[in-house]
Amino acid sequence: MRLRIFTEPQQGATYDTLLTVAKAAEDLDYEAFFRSDHYLKMGSVDGLPGPTDAWITLAGLARETSRIRLGTLMTAATFRHPGPLAISVAQVDQMSGGRVEFGFGAGWYEEEHAAYGIPFPASARERFDRYEEQLDIITGLWATPEGETFSYEGKHYRLGEGPALPKPQQSPRPPVLIGGTGLKRTPRLAATHADEYNVPFNSVDDTSAAFERTRAAVRAAGRTAPMVYSAAQVVCCGRTEAEVARRAAAIGRDVDELRRNGLTGSPAEIVEKIGRFAEIGAERMYLQVLDLSDLDHLELIASQVAPQLD
Repeated sequence: MRLRIFTEPQQGATYDTLLTVAKAAEDLDYEAFFRSDHYLKMGSVDGLPGPTDAWITLAGLARETSRIRLGTLMTAATFRHPGPLAISVAQVDQMSGGRVEFGFGAGWYEEEHAAYGIPFPASARERFDRYEEQLDIITGLWATPEGETFSYEGKHYRLGEGPALPKPQQSPRPPVLIGGTGLKRTPRLAATHADEYNVPFNSVDDTSAAFERTRAAVRAAGRTAPMVYSAAQVVCCGRTEAEVARRAAAIGRDVDELRRNGLTGSPAEIVEKIGRFAEIGAERMYLQVLDLSDLDHLELIASQVAPQLD
């Protein structure tokens, strides 16, 4: 089981704060630093100083870190056209020396679209139709050999004789992550396009059921390439119960609720629950860290949780 740090900058974080956390995560040997892709805060936090763009952030981090992998959970298909997005991700992959992972979702948070004037298809069906076409286009652009062109004729997007450049540094492409708990379409898209399937913020049992749906879709597709299975959970670790309570209060959460719905408690408690995810096939755990000022939290997990997961 490998541990990855997952941040939610729309809740309030500057680029410098994210850089500090990413460098700390790298120094502590976490496998990856991921961030959400949102333009509007959620809940009662003030969200100051305001949102940061996911791919601009990762471009900066690509040049200011050297080992840690970098990615999104999840870039929203509604935010960007697929051709320019393929260029951006490929460029950041080059800038990082091949350390980018592309988490990609259909988009869901209608309020942030209204707040920044981003068109938001009213029906989930249309959003998924657009998302599926974008997956076809982005992976198709990356897969097109140099010197050849890429064309695409879909309902929502049309590309004609594009040069399919630049190429990512990773070959054949950066890993593609697809997540969610959809019953049919999400497993099918994951089986077709993804290198990793992620289930965020669900119980062990519900995560297991989602994994099984995707495994079934992988079998039905006749796929032979391996699929990585992962989960994301909020984390709140403490050496003592008082420290757990302090960390829960800092993110505006109740300890009992966090114990039910996240990785909360002593290092031993967290090791035990991560072990339950490992038993159902999770190979990576994305630790949602909500208090980005608490670097001791990262050190505690790295020193007292991670060594017990090898």
